[in-house]
Order: sequence, then C-alpha cells, then structure tokens
Amino acid sequence: MTEPVTEPLTEQPRVRRNEWRALAPPALGAWTPTLPLTVVVPAYDADRLLPVVLAGLAAQTYPAHLLEVVVVDDGPGPDPLVLPEVRPEHTRVVRPAGGWGRANACHTGALAAEGTVLHWYDADMLAERHQVEAQARWHHLLDHAVVLGDKWFVDPGPALALTPEEVRDAVAADRLGAVFAGAHHEPHRWVEEVHGRTDRLHLAGWNALRTHTGATASVRRDLYLASGGMDTGLRLGEDIALGARLAHVGAVFVPDAEARSRHLGATHVMGRRDRVNAHNDPFLADRAPTLRAKRHPGRTYATPYLEVVLDTRGHDPALVVACVDSALAGHLHDVAVTLLGDWSTLHPDRTDVLADDGWTARVVHATYAAEPRVTLAGPHDHDPAAPSRAAFRMTLPGPTFAPRRPALQRLLLHLEHTHDGLRLVDLPDGTVVRVERTAAVARARRTQRPGEDLDTVLAEVAGVERLPHRQAGFGPSEKVRPRHVPRTGGPPVGSEDAWARIDAALQARGG
Repeated sequence: MTEPVTEPLTEQPRVRRNEWRALAPPALGAWTPTLPLTVVVPAYDADRLLPVVLAGLAAQTYPAHLLEVVVVDDGPGPDPLVLPEVRPEHTRVVRPAGGWGRANACHTGALAAEGTVLHWYDADMLAERHQVEAQARWHHLLDHAVVLGDKWFVDPGPALALTPEEVRDAVAADRLGAVFAGAHHEPHRWVEEVHGRTDRLHLAGWNALRTHTGATASVRRDLYLASGGMDTGLRLGEDIALGARLAHVGAVFVPDAEARSRHLGATHVMGRRDRVNAHNDPFLADRAPTLRAKRHPGRTYATPYLEVVLDTRGHDPALVVACVDSALAGHLHDVAVTLLGDWSTLHPDRTDVLADDGWTARVVHATYAAEPRVTLAGPHDHDPAAPSRAAFRMTLPGPTFAPRRPALQRLLLHLEHTHDGLRLVDLPDGTVVRVERTAAVARARRTQRPGEDLDTVLAEVAGVERLPHRQAGFGPSEKVRPRHVPRTGGPPVGSEDAWARIDAALQARGG
C-alpha cells in the first residue's frame, strides 16, 4: 500500500459554517486519487455478514494499491476471526489489546491504519462500487472534511443467498439494484428529516455533527487524532460523540448521496429508540456541550458550555470577585471560569499578609479555591491560541465590567441562532470582550494564511459582529455583581414575620 500523506493541504477552499455545496468535487470516475485510505471494519459476531461486506469492498473503483481494509476482531469468542477468500488485496485483521465495544474497536483500527484517510464501515454494510471513491474525493479537496455516506436498511436475505464471488461481481457490475429488486428499502428516517430541514446539512451550521452516524463515514486520520478520537469508554452513542469532537476542531460535514450502501438488517435505534436515547443522553450530555438540548438547567458537566477567562494580575481583588461572581451567578449555569494569577508565589512563610506583594493573589485564591467551576491557572499554563475545551470562550480584558445575569445566556443564544463565530463587545473604557465559538476558531486557524488576521478569517468562515456594551448586557462590575445572601442574624421572630422578611429579602435580590 502507498505511504500515507500526513502533510495538511496548503491550498484549500474555505467553507463558511457548513456550506459544503461551495466545494466542487470531481465526478466519479473522472479523476485520479492519490490518498491512501484505510477502511476500518469493527467486527463483533460478524461471521455471517462479513463475507458479504468484504466482497462488496473487493469491487470498489478506488485504486487497489491505495485501499487498505483493517478488520478489528472484537469477539465475542477467543478464537481469531478468519478472513474469507473474497476480499480486497490489502486486508488484515487486528485485535484490541484491551477493552471492548465498537468505539474501542474503531480506535484500535485507526491506530493500526496506514491510510491518510480513515473510512468507518460497519460489518453489516454492503457498498455499491463507487462508495469508497465517493467518500475519498472530498478528502482530496479539504483536510477537515467529514464525509457521511448514504444508506438504506434492507433484509440481508438476497445478499446471503449469493456466494461472495457473486456479491463481488454484482457490485462491480452495478447490479445490486437487481439483487434487491422487490425488497423494501427503509431510509434512515431521522437523518433524512434533518437533511430536509437543513438542505442536506448545507444550512445546519455548526450543528451538522448531529447526523454523524458511524456506519459509513470518513475523516482524515490526522483530524481524527487531533480531535481526541473515539471515546473508548462509551458503549453506545460513540458516533455522535466523535462527531462532536470532530466539529470542535473545525470539521465540515459533507453528506454524499453517491456514497451508497445497504445496511443489512436493522439497528439498535430502530428497534428500541426510546431506550437507546435514554441510555445515551446522559453520557453525551456530559461529554458534548454542543448537544445542548440534552443538558439540564442548573447542572455542572464534565465539559462546560462556556469558558470565561480573566487575568487577575494587577487588579483590585474586590473588582475581580465582583466580576467573577457576576459570571457565575448568571442565568447560564453551564460556565467554567479560568483565572490567571501568580498563585505559585503564595507561600506559608511568615509575612505581612496585608501589605506584601501577594495580597491580590491571596484574596482571590482564598475566594475561589473551593469553587468547582473555577480553575486557578498560572499565566504560563494558559495559551490563548490553544482551543478551549468548552464550546465557547469569553475572554474578559479586565474585571471593571461584567455581564448582567441574562447576558451570557443571551449572547450565546444569539451566536447559536445566527451561526456566527465571534462577538466583540465594546466596553466604555475602550477595551473589548471576545466571545469565540471554539469550532469556528479551529476552522479559521486551520485555513489562516501566514500574516493573515484571525478575525478576518473568522468573518469569512463563520461571521463576526460587534456590539455596544449595553446591548450585550455588560455594566460596571460593582453595580451588576450579585447581592450577598440574605442576612439571618438578630433575635427570633414569629413564623409569619419570618416569611414576610424572607419574601422581601429575596424580592430585593431578584430571587
């Protein structure tokens, strides 16, 4: 097999949001592929259908010297999987060193792959002859494409009635339609519904990841690795989780109707959709902040929706606390705050705690050391050019101004509805708040040319808007900070008087 190509494309088109129709792929059969491609087939209890799957892959139009198939033997028994005779020339079997499940098998295959492009293909799929070629052509155009194949669900009986040689020949001669003539072809309905609402994902924006179903999808190996790859701890829902990770690093999701396959039998979701969703939702909610509808108000998740960054050095700690408390006490609870400061200078030695140089750091550190939504980072621990783990990052220029309670939720909802990538909030003192969509910044940095302004690229690939501070909901930190909790000291009062005091105090706080 030809050596993989690891260099990113130096000249490639810029795709705005997910407007993939701006790309111009070559017609099938009218171009010369150059990228080695590995088809990764996770195989569990696959003895019955794997010969059909590999027979279909043996008839592909993609050049044989560029095509590798890695079958990942995920069990269930201890005996190794034996490959059938009819298969692509470069086909091999690997076994996971540990773990189990589709995500673990796919990741094992990705690490073993020699191709520049990874093509996930389940062990119950039968490809039409242009399937691999149709997927691969987009990766020659764009190094951050994620291609989604088309499929119907069919009864496997007609394919199983043929020998592997007959399946291969039928695929090569474009006769699968005749093989399945009269058979019911069930579309992937929920995917088709999304396609119908979004012009086949062209208008889906940064939410196109939701249709990343792994039965037939492809991605460049370096983008896969940059995203963190499959979450091998997941037992179901791993394809959507991977889609979220790929979107986070700037992927464009391309549905190709000419990358056609037949899914031989039904899926987990088709038979038990409610139960599958009930199982997957908490796992996906915790890992993928972009799957916002799966999250619950007032909850804290492993991966936050918004990261707020503030450099505390040289600022009055009272202003810092007022600003940070405003961000934490807003209507949007799904927030993590990163505070930059000289925390390493704090020490237990005797000192004048009211006058030494560590005054600001000591007060801020004591205020937030036990707050689980705040991270105290050293100035060298934070790289503003490194991607945030959150879906959005807000960088505050200082603590003088802070968001009012509804501000963060309103700003992010505005970004979500417009599909933009950046909001710049102009503050009265001439400084600017940046609210960035992490996926858009990743896309912009990937396509940014030497010396080119990042915000210019962001405007091209996502959209940028400036807002005055009042429209954005920002005000002086000392005025917008949340009130302290109601006081409870003093002599006891009667029950009715107590309720009256409580209601008055909460009303005054806006509670």
